[in-house]
Amino acid sequence: MIVAGEPSGDAHAAALVSALHERAADFSFFGATGPLMRNAGVDTIVNSDSLAIMGIVEVGQVFHRFMRAFRDLKSAAIEQKAVAVILVDWPEFNLRLASSLHRRGIKVIYYISPQLWAWRPQRVNRIRRDVDLLLTILPFESNWYSTRGVSQVEFVGHPLVGQVSAKFDREEFCRRYDLSAHQPIISFLPGSRHKELQRILPPMLDAIDLLGEDRKELQFVIGVAPSRSIEETKQIITRNEGSPHLERIRIVHGNTREALAASDAAAIASGTATLEAALLSAPMVIVYKESPINWHTLGRLITSPFYGLVNLVAEKEIVKELMQDDLTGERLAAELTRLLEPETNDAMRKSLAQVASKLGPAGASKKAADVVLKFLATSSKNKLTM
Repeated sequence: MIVAGEPSGDAHAAALVSALHERAADFSFFGATGPLMRNAGVDTIVNSDSLAIMGIVEVGQVFHRFMRAFRDLKSAAIEQKAVAVILVDWPEFNLRLASSLHRRGIKVIYYISPQLWAWRPQRVNRIRRDVDLLLTILPFESNWYSTRGVSQVEFVGHPLVGQVSAKFDREEFCRRYDLSAHQPIISFLPGSRHKELQRILPPMLDAIDLLGEDRKELQFVIGVAPSRSIEETKQIITRNEGSPHLERIRIVHGNTREALAASDAAAIASGTATLEAALLSAPMVIVYKESPINWHTLGRLITSPFYGLVNLVAEKEIVKELMQDDLTGERLAAELTRLLEPETNDAMRKSLAQVASKLGPAGASKKAADVVLKFLATSSKNKLTM
């Protein structure tokens, strides 16, 4: 059984499934799936598309869905006699499932290890108790877990390495979106969830207004995530009373990597997209904005020194983070202006190259598949000799 609950987890899980199929064709998979996992041949017990929700209020409103999904997956694992369950990210749900299935003798493999180093680190006790093999994708995580008593842990590299590239260059990007390749481009990526779009896009639009007033040569791109629509984005722009520089904004759907590769600077919602930007050498500001209740309740639990993955991998702040109340049009415009300065821009590109080198070589999904197969073979051998 394999379980993923968010778009990024769906992508990583699908790549792992494909790598396992290449190595062992007799594998069959079932579980909680997104569209990419279904395309990879995973039978759907739970459709996870409707469960990719963040926040206390949001989850509370659909809590019954999570409970039903939990029961369905637990029953399926037992009835289909799963030899193992691979849990991908999604810790609030998956750690509970790990506990339930591990008690029933099912081997638990956790891929994309929970970010316990960021918040509620005491949950490492549950990893020690309920997880048989932990696979990490960030370079500092293995040491964090091993020093806290997790013995079966291995860094397999980040799945994005070798997978992130632009399909076409800056010249072609500008031709397709009616931009000038000779004038600066700033991209804005407000996130992949509807609530992120609602909260993060308005201050981005404020920054565009300020930048557009001061710098007539600047060009602006709003990158719309695959899970969001152009129409949804336009509605928020309209509700935000439009923009006097609307004619200078290009809305890009589906070509966000190409937008980042073509950009001189970018503002990006905290998450996996920031690592994509690092791999594309795109100077950036990391931003985020939650509902006040979520920020007040969950924000206090965060124990890591940084929010952005790029800074966590670098182990220092190389990218400015504008979180919650710090995310204003004025501050974002000022940071993006600073990033356009040639020396600052060049220095960040060099720092991002160092971050990219720390993420490991290409082929993380294949390495993860090799580790999983070795673990299952060893587990099977041990079981036969008992």
